[in-house]
Amino acid sequence: MSKIITISRQYGSGGREIGKMVAEKLGIPFYDSQLIKLAAEKSGFSEKHFEDPEKNAGNSFLYSIARGMQHQYRTATPWSFEETVYNTQSDVIRSVAAQGPAVFIGRCADYILRNNPDLFKVFIFADYDFRAERAVRVNGVAPEDVKETIKVKDKRRANYYNYHSDTKWGDATNYHLSIDSGFCGIERAAEIIVSLAK
Repeated sequence: MSKIITISRQYGSGGREIGKMVAEKLGIPFYDSQLIKLAAEKSGFSEKHFEDPEKNAGNSFLYSIARGMQHQYRTATPWSFEETVYNTQSDVIRSVAAQGPAVFIGRCADYILRNNPDLFKVFIFADYDFRAERAVRVNGVAPEDVKETIKVKDKRRANYYNYHSDTKWGDATNYHLSIDSGFCGIERAAEIIVSLAK
Protein backbone atom coordinates (compact mmCIF):
# COMPACT_ATOMS: atom_id res chain seq x y z
CA MET A 1 0.00 0.00 0.00
CA SER A 2 1.13 3.58 -0.73
CA LYS A 3 1.80 4.90 2.76
CA ILE A 4 1.72 8.62 1.98
CA ILE A 5 -1.12 10.11 -0.07
CA THR A 6 -1.08 13.79 -1.03
CA ILE A 7 -4.13 15.48 -2.47
CA SER A 8 -3.89 18.76 -4.37
CA ARG A 9 -7.15 20.25 -5.58
CA GLN A 10 -8.98 23.01 -7.37
CA TYR A 11 -11.10 25.19 -5.10
CA GLY A 12 -14.59 23.75 -4.71
CA SER A 13 -13.72 20.35 -6.17
CA GLY A 14 -14.23 18.53 -2.88
CA GLY A 15 -10.59 17.56 -2.45
CA ARG A 16 -10.60 17.98 1.31
CA GLU A 17 -13.76 15.88 1.72
CA ILE A 18 -12.32 13.21 -0.57
CA GLY A 19 -9.06 13.17 1.36
CA LYS A 20 -10.88 12.72 4.65
CA MET A 21 -12.90 9.83 3.23
CA VAL A 22 -9.72 8.18 1.92
CA ALA A 23 -8.06 8.43 5.33
CA GLU A 24 -11.13 6.98 7.06
CA LYS A 25 -11.42 4.10 4.59
CA LEU A 26 -7.74 3.24 4.96
CA GLY A 27 -7.68 3.84 8.70
CA ILE A 28 -4.78 6.29 8.54
CA PRO A 29 -4.29 9.87 9.85
CA PHE A 30 -5.64 12.84 7.91
CA TYR A 31 -3.66 16.10 7.93
CA ASP A 32 -5.04 19.46 6.89
CA SER A 33 -5.73 21.97 9.64
CA GLN A 34 -3.83 19.71 12.07
CA LEU A 35 -0.61 20.80 10.37
CA ILE A 36 -1.33 24.38 11.43
CA LYS A 37 -1.21 23.46 15.10
CA LEU A 38 1.89 21.29 14.70
CA ALA A 39 3.75 23.98 12.75
CA ALA A 40 2.78 26.63 15.29
CA GLU A 41 4.01 24.47 18.14
CA LYS A 42 7.32 23.82 16.38
CA SER A 43 7.95 27.47 15.51
CA GLY A 44 6.43 29.25 18.47
CA PHE A 45 4.46 31.45 16.02
CA SER A 46 0.73 32.00 16.19
CA GLU A 47 -1.43 29.47 14.32
CA LYS A 48 -2.84 32.31 12.18
CA HIS A 49 0.47 32.53 10.30
CA PHE A 50 -0.04 29.00 8.95
CA GLU A 51 -3.77 29.15 8.20
CA ASP A 52 -3.65 30.48 4.63
CA PRO A 53 -0.14 30.09 3.18
CA GLU A 54 -1.33 31.13 -0.29
CA LYS A 55 -2.94 34.44 0.70
CA ASN A 56 -0.01 36.57 -0.53
CA ALA A 57 0.31 34.77 -3.85
CA GLY A 58 -2.51 36.49 -5.72
CA ASN A 59 -0.38 38.12 -8.42
CA SER A 60 2.11 35.69 -9.97
CA PHE A 61 4.35 38.41 -11.44
CA LEU A 62 4.64 40.49 -8.27
CA TYR A 63 4.89 37.38 -6.10
CA SER A 64 7.75 36.02 -8.18
CA ILE A 65 9.62 39.34 -8.10
CA ALA A 66 9.26 39.72 -4.35
CA ARG A 67 10.22 36.13 -3.61
CA GLY A 68 13.01 36.22 -6.18
CA MET A 69 14.54 39.20 -4.40
CA GLN A 70 14.40 37.27 -1.16
CA HIS A 71 16.30 34.39 -2.76
CA GLN A 72 18.84 36.75 -4.34
CA TYR A 73 19.73 38.40 -1.06
CA ARG A 74 19.26 35.39 1.21
CA THR A 75 22.99 35.17 1.92
CA ALA A 76 23.13 38.79 3.04
CA THR A 77 19.86 39.17 4.94
CA PRO A 78 17.61 36.97 7.07
CA TRP A 79 14.97 34.97 5.25
CA SER A 80 11.55 36.54 5.11
CA PHE A 81 8.97 35.59 7.70
CA GLU A 82 6.93 33.95 4.93
CA GLU A 83 9.91 31.81 3.96
CA THR A 84 10.39 30.80 7.59
CA VAL A 85 6.74 29.78 7.79
CA TYR A 86 7.04 27.69 4.61
CA ASN A 87 10.19 25.93 5.81
CA THR A 88 8.72 25.23 9.24
CA GLN A 89 5.61 23.76 7.63
CA SER A 90 7.80 21.65 5.30
CA ASP A 91 9.75 20.27 8.26
CA VAL A 92 6.52 19.33 10.01
CA ILE A 93 5.16 17.57 6.90
CA ARG A 94 8.36 15.55 6.51
CA SER A 95 8.39 14.67 10.19
CA VAL A 96 4.77 13.51 10.17
CA ALA A 97 5.27 11.50 6.95
CA ALA A 98 8.25 9.73 8.53
CA GLN A 99 6.01 8.46 11.32
CA GLY A 100 3.81 6.33 9.07
CA PRO A 101 0.87 6.28 6.63
CA ALA A 102 -1.09 9.52 6.23
CA VAL A 103 -3.17 11.66 3.89
CA PHE A 104 -2.05 15.26 3.34
CA ILE A 105 -4.16 18.02 1.80
CA GLY A 106 -2.44 20.77 -0.22
CA ARG A 107 0.41 22.86 1.23
CA CYS A 108 2.86 21.64 -1.45
CA ALA A 109 3.03 18.29 0.39
CA ASP A 110 3.42 16.35 -2.86
CA TYR A 111 6.50 18.39 -3.74
CA ILE A 112 7.92 18.47 -0.22
CA LEU A 113 7.66 14.66 -0.04
CA ARG A 114 8.69 14.05 -3.66
CA ASN A 115 11.61 11.79 -2.69
CA ASN A 116 9.48 9.52 -0.52
CA PRO A 117 9.29 6.11 -2.27
CA ASP A 118 5.84 5.45 -0.78
CA LEU A 119 4.28 8.65 -2.12
CA PHE A 120 0.99 8.61 -4.09
CA LYS A 121 0.18 12.04 -5.58
CA VAL A 122 -3.42 12.91 -6.51
CA PHE A 123 -4.97 15.99 -8.10
CA ILE A 124 -8.73 16.65 -7.84
CA PHE A 125 -10.47 18.89 -10.38
CA ALA A 126 -14.00 19.53 -11.65
CA ASP A 127 -15.91 21.77 -14.01
CA TYR A 128 -16.99 25.26 -12.98
CA ASP A 129 -20.67 24.47 -12.31
CA PHE A 130 -19.83 21.65 -9.93
CA ARG A 131 -17.31 23.76 -8.03
CA ALA A 132 -19.57 26.82 -7.93
CA GLU A 133 -22.44 24.82 -6.45
CA ARG A 134 -20.18 23.34 -3.77
CA ALA A 135 -18.58 26.69 -2.99
CA VAL A 136 -22.00 28.15 -2.25
CA ARG A 137 -23.48 25.13 -0.47
CA VAL A 138 -20.46 23.82 1.44
CA ASN A 139 -18.21 26.87 1.88
CA GLY A 140 -20.92 29.50 2.23
CA VAL A 141 -19.72 31.70 -0.62
CA ALA A 142 -22.33 34.24 -1.78
CA PRO A 143 -23.65 33.31 -5.26
CA GLU A 144 -22.69 36.73 -6.64
CA ASP A 145 -19.11 36.24 -5.43
CA VAL A 146 -18.53 32.63 -6.41
CA LYS A 147 -16.98 33.21 -9.84
CA GLU A 148 -14.37 35.63 -8.50
CA THR A 149 -13.72 33.49 -5.43
CA ILE A 150 -12.94 30.41 -7.51
CA LYS A 151 -10.69 32.42 -9.79
CA VAL A 152 -8.75 34.03 -6.94
CA LYS A 153 -8.40 30.84 -4.87
CA ASP A 154 -7.11 28.79 -7.81
CA LYS A 155 -4.72 31.54 -8.85
CA ARG A 156 -3.26 31.79 -5.36
CA ARG A 157 -2.81 28.04 -5.12
CA ALA A 158 -1.11 27.90 -8.50
CA ASN A 159 1.22 30.82 -7.79
CA TYR A 160 2.19 29.48 -4.37
CA TYR A 161 2.83 25.97 -5.67
CA ASN A 162 4.64 27.04 -8.83
CA TYR A 163 6.95 29.28 -6.84
CA HIS A 164 7.94 26.68 -4.25
CA SER A 165 8.28 23.75 -6.63
CA ASP A 166 9.96 23.09 -9.98
CA THR A 167 6.72 21.70 -11.41
CA LYS A 168 3.35 23.17 -12.39
CA TRP A 169 0.24 23.04 -10.21
CA GLY A 170 -2.51 21.05 -11.88
CA ASP A 171 -0.29 19.58 -14.62
CA ALA A 172 -1.35 15.93 -14.96
CA THR A 173 2.25 14.82 -15.53
CA ASN A 174 3.08 15.96 -12.00
CA TYR A 175 0.66 13.50 -10.36
CA HIS A 176 0.09 9.77 -10.32
CA LEU A 177 -3.65 10.30 -10.64
CA SER A 178 -5.96 13.16 -11.64
CA ILE A 179 -9.68 12.76 -10.95
CA ASP A 180 -12.67 14.77 -12.14
CA SER A 181 -14.80 14.75 -8.99
CA GLY A 182 -17.69 16.36 -10.83
CA PHE A 183 -17.80 13.44 -13.24
CA CYS A 184 -17.41 10.52 -10.84
CA GLY A 185 -18.70 12.07 -7.61
CA ILE A 186 -17.04 12.59 -4.23
CA GLU A 187 -17.62 9.08 -2.85
CA ARG A 188 -16.50 7.32 -6.03
CA ALA A 189 -13.38 9.50 -6.27
CA ALA A 190 -12.41 8.43 -2.75
CA GLU A 191 -13.01 4.78 -3.62
CA ILE A 192 -10.78 5.02 -6.69
CA ILE A 193 -7.94 6.53 -4.67
CA VAL A 194 -8.28 3.87 -1.95
CA SER A 195 -8.28 1.10 -4.54
CA LEU A 196 -5.12 2.35 -6.20
CA ALA A 197 -3.42 3.10 -2.88
CA LYS A 198 -3.86 -0.53 -1.89
